Amino acid sequence: MRLTPRLGLRLVLVLIAVVIVCLRLVPRHQSPARLVRPASSVPDLSATNPLNQPGGGPVPAEAYEVYSAIYQAPNPNPNQPPADEPLVFAAQSRTDIPQVGGSCLKPTTSAENEMTEDFVAANQQSHLWDQKFTIPQGYKLLSPADTGQAQACLQAHDSTSGRCAAFKQVHHVRFLGVPGFDRAHTHALVSVIKSCGGFCGSGGIFEVEKAGNTWRRSEPTTLTSDCSWTY
Repeated sequence: MRLTPRLGLRLVLVLIAVVIVCLRLVPRHQSPARLVRPASSVPDLSATNPLNQPGGGPVPAEAYEVYSAIYQAPNPNPNQPPADEPLVFAAQSRTDIPQVGGSCLKPTTSAENEMTEDFVAANQQSHLWDQKFTIPQGYKLLSPADTGQAQACLQAHDSTSGRCAAFKQVHHVRFLGVPGFDRAHTHALVSVIKSCGGFCGSGGIFEVEKAGNTWRRSEPTTLTSDCSWTY
């Protein structure tokens, strides 16, 4: 069979058509940027249930009783500062609930559920503490502006400049959360964040109980076992 120019052109066109059909049959992989990823099973609490929003009113009087008792308890007490460090509180309340399977708080009884719900509700907004603590060794309460300045000085390790001289003895600023009580007001959840500036500090949520006319820290349970952190 003699290959003429016309026949050769037809063969070339047939080969091109075969190649196009084969390319269309090859499965195409989806671009990684367009892959649909499964939604996380852990809810983002900062989006669904944000805390520390502005607009909170005065802190309830009972909250001062709780923290006053905690900070006058004898050592060893993890909440007490060393003897040479002043006790400094931020006037603006602040708390955090780390996410461990949705929330670090794991209530298993009705009283624990009551405390958890009350704690979350009490800290939806940020409140202002007043000079109403009864703490024998004394304490300093920093306004929001002074709190920001003290943290900036701690982060910069600056204790000598004019703006930081007033905070040269401060090693930590403590942020207190508003307590959440059970219905009987004999147990409560409290929160302390101990900041040494920037991404430096530690914090936790723990349970306290009323013993007679005062408050003391309860023995650890699974309710708050995942609610301590260091950064």
